[in-house]
Amino acid sequence: MIDYRVAGPIQAHELAALFESAGLARPTHDLGRMRRMIDGADLLVSAWNGDKLVGIARAISDGCFACYLPDLAVDADYKGHGVGRHLLELVRESIGPEVMLVLLAVPDATEFYERLGFERYADAFIVRRLT
Repeated sequence: MIDYRVAGPIQAHELAALFESAGLARPTHDLGRMRRMIDGADLLVSAWNGDKLVGIARAISDGCFACYLPDLAVDADYKGHGVGRHLLELVRESIGPEVMLVLLAVPDATEFYERLGFERYADAFIVRRLT
């Protein structure tokens, strides 16, 4: 049984382990940075199986116009069971109808997001981080 939580405590080592299992390229070796990623989020929606973190949606938002979703991660053993879909539903519910949800998808995930109603947007730009 998966327990979904909006907010709630998440430890840096739990987030790092989830990112590694999910295959997300994040600085998991730097637990201080993992902690800052948790603390800097405006919204954290998490999925738990007992005391194991099995999914996370980490969002940054102004609360009235736009919300950026830098991380949607699901533990490899839980992919394909609706965890990511449910995390996104809870994010959308939390931010409300007047806020658009924006994300950058890895190529393997584009079909997943399209199935959930996300629209491809060709005019996105990024300046890559140095570290």
